[in-house]
Amino acid sequence: MISSSYSLTEIQRRIDEVKRFLSITLSIANAHTVAFYTHDVWNRFMAVPPQEVLSIVSSCSDQQREPEHKAKEQSRTTFGFCNDTNRLVDTRELLQAAKAHSLPGLGVCMSRDELLQALRESREEIGAQLEPDEFMNSKKSHEVQSMSEVVACLAQRCGVKQVIDVGSGKGYLSSFLSLQYGLRVYGIDSSTTNTHGAQERNRKLKKFSRVYQKHRKAVKAQGEATHSPQEELVEIKLGMNGDDDVLYGDGAGVVSQEEEKLLIGLSDVNPAVESHSEPNPETEELFLSALSVDVIQTTSPRVPSSQLSGEERERRKRENLERKAQNRTDVTSTVFSPLTSYVTAETELRELINELEDAVMVGLHTCGDLAPSTLRMFVAKPELAAVCSVGCCYHLLSEEFDPAGQECLRGVCGFPLSQCLRDRSWFCGRNARMSACLIQMESLFYRAVLHVILRDHYSSFKSEKRVGNVYSKAKSFVDYVRRALRRLELDESKLSDSDIQDYHDTYRPRMGEIHAFNMLKVALAPCIEGLILLDRLCYLKEQEDLSFSALVQLFDPLLSPRCYAVVGLKSYEDRISC
Repeated sequence: MISSSYSLTEIQRRIDEVKRFLSITLSIANAHTVAFYTHDVWNRFMAVPPQEVLSIVSSCSDQQREPEHKAKEQSRTTFGFCNDTNRLVDTRELLQAAKAHSLPGLGVCMSRDELLQALRESREEIGAQLEPDEFMNSKKSHEVQSMSEVVACLAQRCGVKQVIDVGSGKGYLSSFLSLQYGLRVYGIDSSTTNTHGAQERNRKLKKFSRVYQKHRKAVKAQGEATHSPQEELVEIKLGMNGDDDVLYGDGAGVVSQEEEKLLIGLSDVNPAVESHSEPNPETEELFLSALSVDVIQTTSPRVPSSQLSGEERERRKRENLERKAQNRTDVTSTVFSPLTSYVTAETELRELINELEDAVMVGLHTCGDLAPSTLRMFVAKPELAAVCSVGCCYHLLSEEFDPAGQECLRGVCGFPLSQCLRDRSWFCGRNARMSACLIQMESLFYRAVLHVILRDHYSSFKSEKRVGNVYSKAKSFVDYVRRALRRLELDESKLSDSDIQDYHDTYRPRMGEIHAFNMLKVALAPCIEGLILLDRLCYLKEQEDLSFSALVQLFDPLLSPRCYAVVGLKSYEDRISC
């Protein structure tokens, strides 16, 4: 049995610490940048100049707070806020407190290596052959490779061979789990476009994987380690672009340049790889000789169908069908099956998946409420032995106790999950959950000044109406405002270009306020994310039939900022009794 690092009581204590910090500071995170100037946000919350905030933000990681200064301010401030006015008077104290109340500062997370070591114990390590960076970008490759090894270890630990990938999207993780680790993966996504695309991508990837792995194995056995990756890919392409009936009998056709770049993931594809010229017979013969004999089907020279006898046509048709059936049999245990469905905790998985056995449930960057729904499904379904969930898009979470929040689907909200926070009717607010989004400073400035223009000249306009992505197309502030007014269906003839430019020039000297304020919101973002993830961990620890639950840092945060996974395992005895 794997021992959990922290008890329910300890996690609840950490939640109380973060909650106390956010109860003082959440007003900054919830301040809407759009109304920054119209609501005089800076002067409402700040008693320090923006230049001081920016200077301290840029230098606080290199400087230590002086003890006597801390003692001096301690009596009249809480986390840098004046106890009397509730305005920020000590930026450095706020930033240090924010760091202490983030997940790294709280010290509640396991590392990926620690989790793998605990899962494996004396078990045999799972080997690796397929390199994901051959067909994914570096970020996705890092995520898929890091998470798939954890999922495979969870499956091995639980003695299961099936995985359910919720919100599987384009199927990168699902495909890799099936091809790399021999797991039967069901990828569920609500988008038909995603599932159809994942199916096609998986079919081509499966072909690539078979040829790639057999070729690498043969090259290693022959001691020919002098091939560069590009040279190997040229040879693999030659094999993939050969006669499908000869190699596979699946009628997949030639891989296009665009598909090849997707599969291989090279930013600068070798010209030889892109070439569709006739293959070199000697190179093709060398490549084919590297394949095991059982996948090479010899055929007679091509003869036009019109010249064949009826008996010969039937024979060839029968042989093709037999080859296809054999290929399906060969990959049955390692197939990825994309499914289109909207899932909730009430979804009956056995109705969706006829062949379902005990399985591991996973989700890689599942948006909004889908991440907590994944955890609810894990708890509710006895056939789910383990879970590994990495969430994202916290701004799309529904909050049960937010008076200004959206209605929860079927009365079930994404936050809070734990009884600990539900008992306190806690909510963060949408603006606070959005605070981790890094937006260009000029874009925020443009939007805030536009809001002043709307207030001054369009009194009947409702501020909650969205402008959309206008900034990226605008050539200047005047152009931005013109585009925004057209998008909002407002009369732009009320304002001349010089009128619009005057607004820009008036507020330009105060742009530093928005910049500094946003930096403070970014500093608070890890604390808000931490509370959401601690709530999910606490929810799992509140369940009686779990043998293990933890927060695990799966990814390098520089490559993948949403880097934390919620991992849980059910007790074996409880699963058997169910």
